[in-house]
Amino acid sequence: MNYYLGIDAGGSKTIAVITDESGTIISSGMSGCGNHQVNVELARTSITESVDQALQGARLSRSDIAFASFGLAGADREADYVVLRPMIKALGFANYEIVCDTVIGLRAGTRQPYGVVLICGTGTNCLGISPEGQELQCGGFGYAFGDFGGGSELAVEVFRSVIRSWEGREERTLLTEAVLGTLGYDSVESLFHDYLDHGRHIPVDLTKLLFPAADQGDRVALRILQQQGLELGLSARAVIEKLGMEEATLDVVLVGSVLTRNGGKYMAPAITGQLTKGCTIRVLRIEPVGGAILRAMEKSGLTIADKVYEALEQQLSIEGVNTAWVKA
Repeated sequence: MNYYLGIDAGGSKTIAVITDESGTIISSGMSGCGNHQVNVELARTSITESVDQALQGARLSRSDIAFASFGLAGADREADYVVLRPMIKALGFANYEIVCDTVIGLRAGTRQPYGVVLICGTGTNCLGISPEGQELQCGGFGYAFGDFGGGSELAVEVFRSVIRSWEGREERTLLTEAVLGTLGYDSVESLFHDYLDHGRHIPVDLTKLLFPAADQGDRVALRILQQQGLELGLSARAVIEKLGMEEATLDVVLVGSVLTRNGGKYMAPAITGQLTKGCTIRVLRIEPVGGAILRAMEKSGLTIADKVYEALEQQLSIEGVNTAWVKA
């Protein structure tokens, strides 16, 4: 029996999962932040702890793992891999790979080994893999480097729209009452001066206010979400064109809470408008660590049967994902 190890190391938690060839989960482990860009030693500790927990729970050793796939947040550039290669090599696995967590997010959302993933959670990112295996990332480095949106920046869009509406530079919006209620102010004027006087940080939770406002037809909220969709669509199109996939039949996988829980139905039309005709929108329904397992299986030469996908979908389902708006 062969065993496979998948790791999803993110900014808040690190998950390790071991399965057999059928996709049945044998054991798992969990630890804290695994992003080396936050703290190298913390990431090393978290990844090691989660891996050790999974191995101990399965009563396996490192030599029992046919292949391990490490999907790591922050594995974006060569400068990152200079740090990550010795870190992961020291874990002692004979066969393994290191990829960005966007790669495992893509693989978890499609039954093809290629396609495009769009991420919109705290930040945004886009990555494509061609049928030939060529990878290309577009974005993921913030507004100054060409990105737009994600939860933290959308919260700023909400806040500034309320200010602009109060000043008369923007139309009236339901976001005004929602923001005042959330932040505990009785007027936009008092909010304005208090935030200026004390240099207060705009909370990312304001992003959540976009969705109920959009549900009620608020034009300001809808415009923000549509702009986010357009920017994501432009990223996907850039990747598709640069990888020469204009004629390919491929999935575009949507990942991240802003897309998968509430905002997808408002962003999807703008995203779709930028895609080539062979693209199908898919919403990620399983934990990204499932994509690491699938890649580990493929890297070891295993042909993945439908029953493996079905097993992972059943065991690693993400709660709260809204796919009712997705067209078949």
